[in-house]
Amino acid sequence: MSQWRDIPARTIRRRRRRLIGCTLLPAALALTACGNGVEPGVDSSGRVVSLRVLDYYTNQPDTKIYQRLYAACGKRLGIRIDRESVAGAGYMPRVLQQAASRTLPDVLMLDNPDLQQIASVGALAPIADFGLSTKGYARGVVASSTYRGKVYGLQPAANTLALFYNKKMLKEAGVEPPGRWSELKRTAKELTESDTYGMGFSAVATYEGAWQFLPFMWSNGGTERNLATPATAQAVGLWRDLVADGSAPKSVVNWSQADVNDQFKNGNLAMMVNGPWQLPLLDEAHKKKGLEFGVAKIPVPEGKKTSVAPLGGETFTLPQTGDRRTQKKAARFVACMNSERVQLKLGRLRDLVPARTDLAERLAADDPRLRAFVEQVRAARARTALLGPAWPKAATRIYTALQTALTGGATPTQAVRQAQND
Repeated sequence: MSQWRDIPARTIRRRRRRLIGCTLLPAALALTACGNGVEPGVDSSGRVVSLRVLDYYTNQPDTKIYQRLYAACGKRLGIRIDRESVAGAGYMPRVLQQAASRTLPDVLMLDNPDLQQIASVGALAPIADFGLSTKGYARGVVASSTYRGKVYGLQPAANTLALFYNKKMLKEAGVEPPGRWSELKRTAKELTESDTYGMGFSAVATYEGAWQFLPFMWSNGGTERNLATPATAQAVGLWRDLVADGSAPKSVVNWSQADVNDQFKNGNLAMMVNGPWQLPLLDEAHKKKGLEFGVAKIPVPEGKKTSVAPLGGETFTLPQTGDRRTQKKAARFVACMNSERVQLKLGRLRDLVPARTDLAERLAADDPRLRAFVEQVRAARARTALLGPAWPKAATRIYTALQTALTGGATPTQAVRQAQND
């Protein structure tokens, strides 16, 4: 006789999902979560006692930071958090597999550009259905978790890009951090010496290269909808000119963002485009090598006022698990992970910008290193805001155009046209 006989279909789906999930847990957790003869996550009285959370943080110190935050929120809610972490390239295939089989966890962390893909297949619940609000959040943060007019995730903190500069090199050259493209070209040229380049960035043929280029394209009015415009060609031309006159090395076409940071902290670059996740490494270089660095907003073209950078970070979502009880508890967990306390902790421990603008300002007042990032986040845009799940195709076109132009395969205008038409 089937063990599922005479049990409502929704409960069957829920129990099957939980039993499958139990096979993924370590033995100790599996025993506590699955060995009590009742539905995992719910006790014999029907009270929710645990939640499953899936994220992709497996490296230190991030995994420890999130483990402590999860445990604190679990304690506050009176529940146990059963966490699973899947590293790197294996994460989205796992998520897509679970979405297809309807075995997603109670709480799912997503890199914000991936949210629309999962929401588009109906796997996520709108957060407003459970009373969660984005009031006070930066506009771009909300947009990054929005699909077809509904918000499907709540993101506690964000990252973006800014311009790092070597204070000593700029002081010795008698120049200030550039604010305009013309100043960037002139300053980078003046800072370039025999063993030091004035400017560095990642133009690698991956999404990293596209991500790094977006502030220059967007700030000039370019759009991912159609790369074959004068605005995008001009932005490509800026990078091409920096490489062509020797202010930036030709090897930028092969550099990841980590490579760029290594070159900067070792004194081979006077300026670089990078994100706040590099701050711990730069702080270490300050302690060991005396590196003095500053952070400024990314320069804008003449006639433009706003530096528009891409928005990164993780958003917490509520999968459609079919069990309203656990969804309600999961929503309270997501609310806890977006509380004032957690947003500020993530800002201080991971050098991130709190999603709430008032908290971001408070953090910038305490940590001047983050001031430029806070200002960039105000106008930052989600990569998926215009194209949704089609963003990856546009990103490929962007880095293809950069590779073509920077290696001399075509002029900037030709490069963007070719990439758009491919």
